[in-house]
Amino acid sequence: MATDIEKAPTELQELVAEADTGSRKLAGVTGTFLFLVALAWAVFQFWYASPLPFEFGFGILNDTEARAVHLAFAMFLAFMAWPAGKGSARDRVPLIDWTLALAGAFAGAYLLLFYAQLATRPGQPTTMDVVTATVGLVLLLEATRRAVGWPMAVLAIVFIVYAMAGPWMPEVLQHKGASLNRLISHLWLTTEGVYGIALGVSTGAIFVYVLFGALLDRAGGGNYMMQVSFAALGHLRGGPAKVAVVSSALNGMISGSSVSNVVSGGIFTIPLMKKSGYGGVKAGAIETMSSVNGQIMPPVMGAAAFLMVEYVGIPYSDIVKHALLPAVLSYIGLFYIVHLEAVKLGMNPIVSRTPRPWRATALAWGLGLSGSIVVVGLLYYAFEAAKALLGAAAPYAIGAMVALLYLYSVRQAALSPDLPDDIDVDNPEPLLTWPTVKAGLHFLLPIGVLIWCLMIEEFSPALSAFWAIVVLVALMLTQHPLVALFRRRPAGGHWARGWNDVVQGFHDGSRNMIGIGIATATAGIIVGGITLTGLGLRMTDFVEFVSQGNVFVMLLFIAFVCLVLGLGVPTTANYVLVATLMAPVVVELGAQSGLIIPLIGVHLFVFYYGIMGDITPPVGLATFAAAAISGEDAIQTGIQGSLYALRTVILPFIWIFNPQLLLLDVTGTAELVRVVVASTIAMLVFSALTMFWFRVKLRWWEALALLAAVTLLFRPDFFMDQLTPEYRDVPPAQVYEIAKNAPADGRMVMVIKGMTLEGEDKVKTVAVRLGAAGADGRKRLADAGIQLMPLGDQMQIGAVKFGSRAKKAGVEQGWDVHAIKVPNDRPSPHWFYLPALALIALVWFAQGLRLRPRSALA
Repeated sequence: MATDIEKAPTELQELVAEADTGSRKLAGVTGTFLFLVALAWAVFQFWYASPLPFEFGFGILNDTEARAVHLAFAMFLAFMAWPAGKGSARDRVPLIDWTLALAGAFAGAYLLLFYAQLATRPGQPTTMDVVTATVGLVLLLEATRRAVGWPMAVLAIVFIVYAMAGPWMPEVLQHKGASLNRLISHLWLTTEGVYGIALGVSTGAIFVYVLFGALLDRAGGGNYMMQVSFAALGHLRGGPAKVAVVSSALNGMISGSSVSNVVSGGIFTIPLMKKSGYGGVKAGAIETMSSVNGQIMPPVMGAAAFLMVEYVGIPYSDIVKHALLPAVLSYIGLFYIVHLEAVKLGMNPIVSRTPRPWRATALAWGLGLSGSIVVVGLLYYAFEAAKALLGAAAPYAIGAMVALLYLYSVRQAALSPDLPDDIDVDNPEPLLTWPTVKAGLHFLLPIGVLIWCLMIEEFSPALSAFWAIVVLVALMLTQHPLVALFRRRPAGGHWARGWNDVVQGFHDGSRNMIGIGIATATAGIIVGGITLTGLGLRMTDFVEFVSQGNVFVMLLFIAFVCLVLGLGVPTTANYVLVATLMAPVVVELGAQSGLIIPLIGVHLFVFYYGIMGDITPPVGLATFAAAAISGEDAIQTGIQGSLYALRTVILPFIWIFNPQLLLLDVTGTAELVRVVVASTIAMLVFSALTMFWFRVKLRWWEALALLAAVTLLFRPDFFMDQLTPEYRDVPPAQVYEIAKNAPADGRMVMVIKGMTLEGEDKVKTVAVRLGAAGADGRKRLADAGIQLMPLGDQMQIGAVKFGSRAKKAGVEQGWDVHAIKVPNDRPSPHWFYLPALALIALVWFAQGLRLRPRSALA
């Protein structure tokens, strides 16, 4: 099936190709060869993500070898798919690019080809090593310039120059410098540079998720989500904008590219939004914000989210859990914004359906949602029962149940009208919601398998994607023949159609990965420069100087850096740079200020602000794509999008100071419900504030009242802290007893003091997760990575295990435990929700009084 990108006008396809897949259009033998190379890369990555190499004892590669293969493919395809400049040929590959592509592939694969020899002489590169690494580094920078852009290449060059010119730098940045041999070895012949964590995550996880998204789009999943959104919302006031928001949220679950999301959905929604009365600038801004936010929507977030697994040291399932509520809140806020815009502009629906009584509509939605919840619950317990009763045979039973579910959903699709291939922008026709949903229920199966493997079975991200792709490939091969069978029609060419879709989907996945593979490799240059020079250690003093120890000012500085870098650097590289340099600094300086900042909160902070670079003028690529569709000015579109983005911009600041927004320290279902409901109301009210419109235009006192309500809902702990502190101090001698009584996955909060490497006395507050309950306190602390030594009534930290939860929390070996902090017996901060709701109700009724005269006149 044609993808939504392939339905777009030629100039938009070229825009996406320039940003994501390569702008050369090759035919003949060269085009076929390039297609086969891309296909081979996808097959290799699918094989590497699977358990098959270990089952067959064939093709087993260690991490470094796999990264070398990954980089070799990426560099070869970058030179083949991207021309050297705007005036270069796009219908053929010049001889020089063939030469560069082959040389880049050899340099990229060098660690694989000479792995045994390199292992025998660590730190002693030969002339061949140095020459190959130097050429590889230069070619990687050129591939970055072509596939990613000048800013990323220049940033990498800056770090190379900094590594070599250390003695001549200003005092604050000065270091002893590195020779060419040492620099090249560090960046190319070890896993500290190009072949480091970023390229490893690209190899091991990002590729298979990009492949999953490409296959699902090729199967028709993207069109299905668009049609369902249009059927459910297209007939409402401001319907096209609401369709853009919901369809982008659904597509964002399986796609991480902002530009392609804008084009694939925007070619339909932006013209419809203009037709309904939003205007081109607002239409482009709404589509941009909807699509860019797809990177923050679990389970398949932007590529940088997979890097968090390595940087934060927690499973991807935990990252999904922490990121879910902010992502949903962001989309709820945008949905409400487009509704308020429709109300302000007095819009009418552009398509009409036979009206139904609201009771019937509510009953239908209630039955549909409750029925879905019941079905999901039954499946969950059926799968868990199979695992408990059948043991090793359980996967076969679960597979059979999934197959039966697939056959049922395909039969429902066969009994339903076929989904339209696109939305008729000129004469849109309303669709019935439930028949449209039934026409593609089978597309939800691969997504369900992915979520099950990630969140329930807690497989690795790569293995989860592998099983989801297996189900998806089976779906692509069989969906059309089965529909024909259920409709009693000949299968005809449907088998070939499914096979072609699979092959094209694998090719699409590789083409979408070229830029990401190159960007993650180049990010390794930046990280290598930081680790070689010790720049990360200097950043603490620099950021502390800039912020004067104020955590809020420090966060503003980091947000500013992310936005500036985002003007020309991809989200992945932006995240790698800022997270490497500044995330540990925020946690450290926060601890010295007595503020416990969760590491995942800081990394998500950097992730969110890195994504905002796709919106902010003057360079946001997603904004330019939307402006190209709407025919409006890209700068105005970006400014309008930035206004809509305010609801997303505030969220990272909130969860730094109130981690419950990330579902941290939320105990029990009742507290979870309170947090979710209060946060949702707060987001709706804040969105209304950004529009200065609630039921009608806000007056100043009403805006101030709503702002106070938002603050109470998002930060109830701040107000409770003014009345009574959250913690009280107890003597360090009670540490083992407190650790023993702490709940499962509870945390131990300690005040520790000691001397830094620079000879300064410091005091900081740290919080260590203790893991499972049931053991004695000493063992729980040891499992968290801490060994304590009693010194009379005092405790000293004797050892901190490298890479442990304690080490990541900032616990320092040799420091004294000054105090243990235990929760105070105080009322819940959530009592402050009540005055917040009262303020909202006051404004609601005050505006209702102003509406009465208008209703009487009407």
